[in-house]
Amino acid sequence: MDIKQAEFTLSAPTYDKCPKDNRPEYAFIGRSNVGKSSLINMLCRRKGLAKTSAMPGKTLLINHFLINREWYLVDLPGYGYAKRSKSVQQKLRQMIEGYILQRRQLVNVFVLIDIRLKPQTIDREFIDWLGESSIPFSIVFTKADKLGPVKGRQAADEWMKSLQERWEELPPKFITSSENGTGREELLDYIGSIQASLGEDDAAE
Repeated sequence: MDIKQAEFTLSAPTYDKCPKDNRPEYAFIGRSNVGKSSLINMLCRRKGLAKTSAMPGKTLLINHFLINREWYLVDLPGYGYAKRSKSVQQKLRQMIEGYILQRRQLVNVFVLIDIRLKPQTIDREFIDWLGESSIPFSIVFTKADKLGPVKGRQAADEWMKSLQERWEELPPKFITSSENGTGREELLDYIGSIQASLGEDDAAE
């Protein structure tokens, strides 16, 4: 799959204010400063599509981007930004949980992890919550260029191995870099395979 057209659609404060059509949605989320906006821009090959910032925690709404007029790429607020007030943190948590649990168009959640970091409790808790809530998800390791291909694979494998303490079956994983485009084709092909399976399901009905 390739992205030929990508356009910002809207920003919503709650899941019920999201687009009213039934196009499939693929959500991207991770800790603040994990490189989410840069990854989205790399996937779409549109440098300024998702706003990047030197200050983490700038995404405070549910942002929808319409891709090839077929599906939505959804940019969710980052979690774990300690400088936010307790009330803002609570509001964002309700927004994220409401979208993930209630949005019926949601097909898959891509959880972004900085490949340079050891497993963080906040990421593990979020991933475990997705599993307990029966939400399909994948793990996307970012900033692979900072380690190089060999060390990057080793770090990703170690991270995934840590999940085996609680998980019998591991989710799909992708190793990416917004700087050099690593993982772009694999990630988009994975979305394309899901899209194809959704089309088969519609045909079967």
